[in-house]
Amino acid sequence: MDLLNVFSTQWMLGIGLIFLLSTITALTFNKRQRDAVLKRLRVSRRRASGASTPPRSFSPEKKNSEGPADTASPDYADVFCPSRRYVLPKLAESASASNKEILIGTEPCKEFLRKDALPTTRSYDLENDHPKYTPTGFSTEEIKAMGDFPAYDILSGVPLPQPYANFDPTKAKPRPYRPFRWAYHQTMSLSKMEPEWWLEVENTYVSRVNERKELFERYGKMVLDYLPGSELVCKELMEICLQFYCARYPKHFSLSTDKQTFHNGLLNEDTDIKSMHPLHVLLNNVPEDFAIVLRNENDGMYYFRAGVVCSSLGWNVSTKIGMQLKEIHKPIPDYKEKMSFSMDRYFSKMPTNAPIQRGSWGLEVGSPLFMPPGDPHEKLRDMQQENLTIEDCNLRVDWQTLRRLPLSAGIVFNFKALFTPVQEFRDEPYIPALLLKILKDGKKSLMEYKNTWHVEHACIPELEKYAEEQVKKGLVVPSSPDEESWTVATLQQSPYFPGWEEKWHRQQGF
Repeated sequence: MDLLNVFSTQWMLGIGLIFLLSTITALTFNKRQRDAVLKRLRVSRRRASGASTPPRSFSPEKKNSEGPADTASPDYADVFCPSRRYVLPKLAESASASNKEILIGTEPCKEFLRKDALPTTRSYDLENDHPKYTPTGFSTEEIKAMGDFPAYDILSGVPLPQPYANFDPTKAKPRPYRPFRWAYHQTMSLSKMEPEWWLEVENTYVSRVNERKELFERYGKMVLDYLPGSELVCKELMEICLQFYCARYPKHFSLSTDKQTFHNGLLNEDTDIKSMHPLHVLLNNVPEDFAIVLRNENDGMYYFRAGVVCSSLGWNVSTKIGMQLKEIHKPIPDYKEKMSFSMDRYFSKMPTNAPIQRGSWGLEVGSPLFMPPGDPHEKLRDMQQENLTIEDCNLRVDWQTLRRLPLSAGIVFNFKALFTPVQEFRDEPYIPALLLKILKDGKKSLMEYKNTWHVEHACIPELEKYAEEQVKKGLVVPSSPDEESWTVATLQQSPYFPGWEEKWHRQQGF
């Protein structure tokens, strides 16, 4: 597996749906933004060149509307994502007099965004170099005026989480994601990201942070790396994450008054934020994976420029960093012909205030977190061990989010690996039968891609027993009065199951 197996085919085949939804959102959003800007500048409603999305008539595929998408050769150099500049007056309310003057400046036209673009392929001195502009229309001068840890909830349109009232770090468990679907086919199973659950802290927090540190000590740039030009986006991501932790878990995380020190009560450590690279701050405090892609200022395409990824299977950061999206996904069948165009177009227009989430799953022997090519654990996928038992088998869910950051316009893939014993499904209504249906009747090519064969001989008999028990206990009911049994289908509660909250709360003691 490689990077495409994390986001991969399921992300790609459904990208048309995402684009349709995000376009509707973006057009609505841009009207509000445009009206606010025009009102401030007191000019007519005639559209002027600006930092928002291109005119509705912009359609790269029309250059070759009769041919396949891969021959269209669209040009994204003039395409910019929706801006959040209209919130600057709100930020200016609490700024000093000198910074307030900077924050209420005139919106730049598109020519400025192109001619004076903040570079993403070389380092840039935010403090001393000539002002540049990010794809979301913010100037480096404005970013400096905002200072460290600005109000990212206002900037992005994604609210900060409420404090987690019942959080107990010794008992906290991730929500029981069971992203099973039937009929099983390669589509997106998307939902709007829940801001309060963007980053989840659970009872494995301390051990997982230590494991990730050890992986970096052993593998270095295979799990953490950053290229010149990613300085702003890495700082922005780090600040958003720490800001989230402080809001969500205020009893355990805090920032010093001068915003220079991050206090981590779960690790009993203080981090001097300025003393290390932002991705190292994340590695040492946030047990989540982040892969960052940035818009190239020359061609408008998106490239993998930085990341900390400790839960990849069959690939690593060093094999993918620097690549354009189409290069990363080159091994996917038909990607160039059927998916590349839609993927590039979606990334060019994705707004900051519409993050999404989804989950992918697999069945594993044990709980392998990081598996670079050639890892001994890979061999277990090529055999059915005679002595393998259900106790050895785990569901692995990679819970994923995708969001654009407001200042740098970088797009961040965030994902974490969660392991659950298959035995847990025994009292989870419908889950055993649903998983059985997928394992037995799923399309051959998809199941080979899913790679569950090596555990099926241990899992299928147990799942059959669980499914029969649930029918006898009345946990599974017929789909309708006219039917004798449940017709297997994606659950209404997906990615969960009926009664999941009661079980989840019971396991945590509240």
